[in-house]
Amino acid sequence: MTKVLIDADGCPVVDLTISIAKQFQLPVLLLCDTAHNMQRPGAETIIVSKGADAVDFVLVNRVDKGDVVVTQDYGLAAMVLAKRGYPIDQNGRVYSEQNIDQLLYSRHIAKKVRDGGGRMKGPKKRKPEDNEKFQESLLGLLREITTS
Repeated sequence: MTKVLIDADGCPVVDLTISIAKQFQLPVLLLCDTAHNMQRPGAETIIVSKGADAVDFVLVNRVDKGDVVVTQDYGLAAMVLAKRGYPIDQNGRVYSEQNIDQLLYSRHIAKKVRDGGGRMKGPKKRKPEDNEKFQESLLGLLREITTS
């Protein structure tokens, strides 16, 4: 059975994801580190020790083919794709084999700029439309997965 896993550290769509997954009667796992411990009705919480990418590695080890993963981390999304899961970000972008290489390359270039003392723009302030786009995209993805 498909499950929904959420890289919950700093994720602005936790409650919305749980609500949507409930419509499809899908189990939800929240994965967070000890600094972001969260409990939500309708979801199982897995708390991981703090550490670079600790949550990512625990999460990817729990992903099965066909699972949906909500994350904004391109590296984690790439690992989920390798396990034949469906990663989606908090703005509704579904990561795919067609876009992940470019996203990883962009992340690499941004890191090189920062390491060289340069600055990059941060993320835009979240708007209600972002939640609507995420909801529409997640609903479409879950309909596709659960009917095939």
